Amino acid sequence: MFPGMSSKTNAPLARIDDPSAIRNVVLVGSSGSGKTTLFEHLVRSNVASYRGEREDLERSSALQLAALATGDIVLNLLDAPGHPDFVGELRAALRAADAAVFVVAAGDGIDAATAALWHECAAVAMPRAIVVTKLDDGRTTFDTALGDLQAVLGKSVQPAYAPLVTGGQITGNLSLVSQQAHDYSSGSLVSRPAEADELAVIEQYRSDLIEGIIEESEDADLMDRYLEGDELRQDELLADLLTAILHGRFHPVIPVNSLNGIGTDQLLTVIENSFPQPGTHRLSVTTPDGKDLPSLSGDPAGPLVAEVIRTTSDQFAGRLSLVRIYNGSLKVDDVVHVSGHRSLFTGAPDPAHPDHDDDERVGPLSVPSGVETATVDSAVAGQLVYVAKLSKAETGDTLSPKDRPALVEPWNLPEPLLPVAIRAASRNDEDKLPAALARLAVEDTTVRLERTVETDQIVLWTMGQGHVDLLLNRLVQRYGVKVTQEDLKVPLRETFITKASAQGRHVKQSGGHGQYAVCQLEIEPLERGAGFEFVDKVVGGAVPRQFIPSVEKGVRGQLEKGVLAGYPLVDVRVTLVDGKSHSVDSSDMAFQTAGSLGLREAASPKTVTLLEPIDEVVVTVGEEYMGAVMTDVSSRRGHVLGTDSDDAHHAIIRALIPASELSRYAVDLRGLAHGSGSFTRTFHGYQQMPQNLVDEAVKAHHS
Repeated sequence: MFPGMSSKTNAPLARIDDPSAIRNVVLVGSSGSGKTTLFEHLVRSNVASYRGEREDLERSSALQLAALATGDIVLNLLDAPGHPDFVGELRAALRAADAAVFVVAAGDGIDAATAALWHECAAVAMPRAIVVTKLDDGRTTFDTALGDLQAVLGKSVQPAYAPLVTGGQITGNLSLVSQQAHDYSSGSLVSRPAEADELAVIEQYRSDLIEGIIEESEDADLMDRYLEGDELRQDELLADLLTAILHGRFHPVIPVNSLNGIGTDQLLTVIENSFPQPGTHRLSVTTPDGKDLPSLSGDPAGPLVAEVIRTTSDQFAGRLSLVRIYNGSLKVDDVVHVSGHRSLFTGAPDPAHPDHDDDERVGPLSVPSGVETATVDSAVAGQLVYVAKLSKAETGDTLSPKDRPALVEPWNLPEPLLPVAIRAASRNDEDKLPAALARLAVEDTTVRLERTVETDQIVLWTMGQGHVDLLLNRLVQRYGVKVTQEDLKVPLRETFITKASAQGRHVKQSGGHGQYAVCQLEIEPLERGAGFEFVDKVVGGAVPRQFIPSVEKGVRGQLEKGVLAGYPLVDVRVTLVDGKSHSVDSSDMAFQTAGSLGLREAASPKTVTLLEPIDEVVVTVGEEYMGAVMTDVSSRRGHVLGTDSDDAHHAIIRALIPASELSRYAVDLRGLAHGSGSFTRTFHGYQQMPQNLVDEAVKAHHS
């Protein structure tokens, strides 16, 4: 494709003064696409000491980073997890990178999650290329794979290379621009002019490529010359192609076999020549209180603006922060301002990550060098650098000078929607669990911690079952804390469903002052959400005025404890209509007890029932899955409020569903919609539970 090929020179990896020598590129793709195999091959081919990493849960779930010397650049190559449970690492990788390579298995096509990610990158004009893998497994052809890509991603996706086939086997790539054959059949790369039959293959794709280049070109005369039959020079086509790729308007497709290396040299050449250097895309920043600051351009001599991309820690080495420097330079022992203000962008405080502004001294610095790291004294704009001992900085926080605080908007993350309840396995684990959970929350921005007082449970809100397995494994392996999972409890409510009346009688005499209080109560239900009302209708001083608040206090205390199954009682009006007192033995405490007893006496399975929380759920799926999702909503005792669709052929379903039916919905919806579904849930209110479920809950409470 490009004149010359990337040579494997020993470019300096540790000491970089010029950001133009850096390329920050992320590999993205779904699980099974061959993305990690490609990453491993590129690293192994460019790092002599590398022998590969052992595949385990941590490896498959975490962002990987390697620095490679290719040609005249240093390539910081990031491998983002493909599983949707680890989207937090993916988002972090996209923030760290300036361009993306989408890896797609030829026979699998583009899944919904990858397509959505592509369009997100398009919205910010991130340069992208596509690597097509697994063309040699016989499941599909290059033409079919290309058609699938263009059907989903558009005609700006065009092949820069076509497979070179010899004897039925793919042995290299044909460059559509230079019309060169990059042949690996001898066991090593040989670049030569394409032969006659190879030129025929090139011509199948070349006209569409040239027309695509011209359409995206900034040269208005180029189309006229092309339509008039002028022969366009290779250098001007190449220049326009590079510009279109750089600006995120054109996306080359490159066939690659990661196992034998076919196409990897061409991929590295595309990265070196057409992907942007740091600072090409301007970054908007504000002050911590939301005031705009001048846009940044990646100037190493400018004011520091950097962001914590990822945070790891262990009980021995402490906290280590991976930082992307957008502007300025970072030096050991610098005192920097750390800003974290999520609520400024989300509109709501995050208890696990409260807003904060701190000043902190920069600890030891190191940069990636191959798969290892090299210690440095400073790093410049464009670099990815590891910073030790930033004890107050969390993932997503901004680092800036003390006298010029800045804030970069954190990347968007979907809400964790799979809850799992845990408890410490032993007393020793119980002592260590709070600190371990706090560290998990700092490291992983996609986990949300919740301690529910009503159910007395610790709940981890996660992205999926794989995320659950990872978090529980980290608690054991990193922090030495064992936990057990338990059934998730839903905070229910009790309420009266019919009018009732009862007498609360508390009379005791055991020497000295006794206890005497009698109150007659009437209880009636109120509409949902009305709360509690206390009404005094006592006449004639049957209950002395000073003890009427005591009755109300006793009733309120019993409301909190419940009368049927131990859940708070809501939406009732309690009326005090009569009572009796004793001039000596009546007291505040006696009437509190009488009020409590009266409420309990009025309660029975016929007068009181349970309410369950209801969430409003908005489900977005491909239109072809709408029927299956609607059926599933009904099976969860849900009530569909309405349906809609968007311009991307998604069905949008709004429904009210009991919270108890949603505990595994994040997993179930993924299966129903083949990974294409997403949903949000917000608390809507409480409604009466079916009697069979009420009976089960009451039985469980009394067992």
